[in-house]
Amino acid sequence: MTPRDLDADHARPEGVPDELVTAVGRFSEMLERIERARGALYEFHQLMGGADAMLDDVVEGLRSTGHENWAARIEKELVGRNAIPGRWSFQIVEEFDDGYYDILRALERDVREDTMGGRRHVFEAEMKQRRRTHGEPHHDATP
Repeated sequence: MTPRDLDADHARPEGVPDELVTAVGRFSEMLERIERARGALYEFHQLMGGADAMLDDVVEGLRSTGHENWAARIEKELVGRNAIPGRWSFQIVEEFDDGYYDILRALERDVREDTMGGRRHVFEAEMKQRRRTHGEPHHDATP
């Protein structure tokens, strides 16, 4: 692989060993997985909120059909209940974002800055160069 095969945004900095490219690439991959987990956490938050709002219809339907006892019990025990002790789902999301997620993003960025000159996806860019068929249509090195 020659330096001209990779654009400057993805080229390995001079003197960086394979093991470091692999480790930094793995850290970025780990961040990508956490991004997906964060998306699932936001999905959980939205599903919880929507489900809790649906309970208004449940309570109303039970009341209107003469089932006041069930309506009252659901209203008392379930409507507005914390998802986990002391927290609604928005608080879970905020704590995750302000804690684990923020430090992970900062560390991953700082490691890339220090070891790869801030370049992202160096590992993947090199893999692309190894796997593409040079000279074939739709196998271009860069856009």
